[in-house]
Amino acid sequence: MDDAGAGAPSERPLRIVAVLFPHVTQLDFTGPAQIFSRMPHTELHVAWHRVEPVPTDGGFSILPTTTFDDAPQADVLFVPGGRGAFELLEDATVLAFLRRQAATAEHLASVCTGSFLLAAAGLLEGRRATSHWGSLHLLERLGVTPTAERVVRDGPAITAAGISAGIDFALRLAADLHGEDAAKRIQLQLEYDPDPPFDAGAPSRSDADDELAHAQIAAMTELRGEVVDRAAARLHAG
Repeated sequence: MDDAGAGAPSERPLRIVAVLFPHVTQLDFTGPAQIFSRMPHTELHVAWHRVEPVPTDGGFSILPTTTFDDAPQADVLFVPGGRGAFELLEDATVLAFLRRQAATAEHLASVCTGSFLLAAAGLLEGRRATSHWGSLHLLERLGVTPTAERVVRDGPAITAAGISAGIDFALRLAADLHGEDAAKRIQLQLEYDPDPPFDAGAPSRSDADDELAHAQIAAMTELRGEVVDRAAARLHAG
């Protein structure tokens, strides 16, 4: 894994390899994927254990394009999030796949709780990273510095906060790989011009429900704390 450089060799397309899994938060994946589809000379490979429909949290399924065994080596390794990500913290095949891909990838990327999978594979240790605000604090247990920013870059790792932040991450990646003008053209083509009706999109916002935010943080700590602790113990033992 190299902290420097970007892009793929000129003779072949840039390869983005995304990890798919049951109960993925679909916008974590589909938001960035829409931008990847507009990037020039780029291939998106979507990997899972088997090439079969994978259910998302949105009530529909996505079909992977390849398996972990057959996926090409990535220039960009991308992990979306969702509750299914925590079910993979103890999946040795997935963690081994992430480590293998990260060995030569130029960029390691995640959206939302996908950062927990990168961290459980030992790929974010000692780095700054972000995640959905409800689980962000738990990253510290995996040797990561939790950082409450929408997109965080530290070396080869670029992590995005919750769900919709994946669009921001993908535009930044497009700018890194193809220049700001190319990224701006993609943003214009997709009419990505956020104008939310409420100022309630993060706990720090003026219209956010503080009681709900505190309750969700407590609930995620109780729900996910033990599996994160087990992942941390395996990291320390390894």
